[in-house]
Order: sequence, then structure tokens, then C-alpha cells
Amino acid sequence: MNTLLAESEKCDLCPRNCRVRRSEGELGYCRSTADFNIAAICLHRGEEPVLSGKDGICNVFFTHCNLQCVFCQNYQISRNETNRNGWRRKPQEVVRKIEEILTGGAKTVGFVSPSHCVPQMRTIIHLLKERGNRPVFVMNTNAYDKAGTIRGLADDIDVYLPDFKYMVRELADSFSQAPDYPEVAREALREMFRQKGAEIEIGPDGIIRDGLIIRHLVLPGQIENSISCLRFIAEELSPCVHVSLMAQYHPTPPVADHPLLGRAVTREEYEEVRKELERLGFEKGWLQEPESAGQYLPDFNRPEIFSQPDFDPPPES
Repeated sequence: MNTLLAESEKCDLCPRNCRVRRSEGELGYCRSTADFNIAAICLHRGEEPVLSGKDGICNVFFTHCNLQCVFCQNYQISRNETNRNGWRRKPQEVVRKIEEILTGGAKTVGFVSPSHCVPQMRTIIHLLKERGNRPVFVMNTNAYDKAGTIRGLADDIDVYLPDFKYMVRELADSFSQAPDYPEVAREALREMFRQKGAEIEIGPDGIIRDGLIIRHLVLPGQIENSISCLRFIAEELSPCVHVSLMAQYHPTPPVADHPLLGRAVTREEYEEVRKELERLGFEKGWLQEPESAGQYLPDFNRPEIFSQPDFDPPPES
């Protein structure tokens, strides 16, 4: 067995601590085996400008997830009960597809929802390096990660891109089946900050080379949760951290009739959170136009998974 993949034996990669033998077909919370289960490898131009630039980022979308957010925009591939034969790939196939996209000019490779597939992610990174490829490696994570797992990635990941979702346990439990999310995510973020600090390194081409960018998605009716997340970052990490404040929440079919999540975020809600962002002293990051929310929804059943709206410029570069 690949040495890295052996990490998923008696799997305790993420806070679920299922302790199942994935290589033997045992299924834990995420119902993932030790295979390379990847729904899509594609070019995406709709990320923050320092990640995608003019040539886009090569995003690798893992299937299933260690959080089951009821509102997940990637619900077509993230639901743990969903499975398709076409999702199982050979690592060499994955590497060849990434190389093909890199040949087109992309300089960054983003691993999307990799928390339950860290050995597979590291294997891909090592194979690319062995073949002489050295793009910027981005871990696009939900932040429901063990701090110890993040420590083990210090030599592999150039950019951490966590989505800090909740500071309210009740929301984390109700929306994502993870009441311990706030404390787990705080420790994961502290470790990412310890490794990268507040400053990001930008190359002459305008593409990030190293650093930490924290995303926060404003949810409808949950202004206090958003403000609490921002206060933690400012007070426990630094107001100099780059924050991407997202207004792109849009109800997907699974939550279309949800009493709380069945609507988009209003401009007034987003503006209230944005004002707190400014009050806390954040000056580096990105904002979104609330009216563009529906444009960010992916569709994994079509060749062009994403439309490509732009982020607004940061309050200060």
C-alpha cells in the first residue's frame, strides 16, 4: 500500500475519528474508501483574483465530505450517500489531467473539500513534484480539520483557504451535524496561522505563492454568527489576515423550502457584516455583490461547471 494512503487505516484523519479500515472497504461517516474519488478536475476562473488570476486555477473536487452541510452548493457530489462509478480514478489519471490544465497557463492547483482525503491529496502533490511540476498547492477546506493533520501538511501546502463557517454550536449541529465545529475550526485556524502568518506572498504575476486566506460565507438571518467569526479572526489571529467575505449564499434544491435557509442573503444583512469587518480593522481581502449569488452555483452535470463572476476588489490591496 502507498505509504501515504496507509494513513487512512483505522482512519482518524478528521475530527469524526471513525477508526475504520478504508482500504478494506469499511465505511465511516464520510463513506469514502481509500480510492481516489474525485468528481471533477477543471479550470476555474471565479476564485479570488490572487488564486485564479487571468489563467484560472486547476480545482480538484473530492467527493463526499466530513461535514454534511444541508445548504452545500456542491451537494451533487458532497452527499455521502451518493456514489458514481465514474468518480473512482487512478492517481496517474488525476496527475495527467492536472498537468494538461497547467499546460494551459494555470499556476495554482486547488484541492476542494480534502479533509477526509488528505492522503490522496498528498499523494497527488508528491506525484506532481516527482514529475517536475511545482504549481502553488491550495487546500480549500471547510476548516473541520484536526490541528495535528494541518501540522503534518506544512511541507505540502502553500496556501490554506479555509471556510470558517460557525462560531455558534447550535448552527453547526443543525446545519452540518458537527456541534464541535467552532472549537475544532478555531484550533485548525490557529495552526494555519502559526504556519503562514497574516501576510501573503504574491508573485510578479499577481498570483499568490504562500499564505492564508480565510473565507466566511454569510448565511441568511445569521448575522451574529458571522460577526462572531470575524471577531475571532481579528482578536485571536490578526486583523491583518486576508478575509474573503462571501455573499454568494443561494438556496440549493435540498433547502429550497427550509424555514431559515430557503432564501438568499439580503444586501442589508451583508452590509451589516461588512461594516463589522471594517470596524474590526480588516483591510485586506475581498467582497462580493449579493445580487450575483446565483452565478456562483456549480453544476457538476454539465461540462462548464461554473459561470465565472468576479470578486470585487479588496478594500485595500
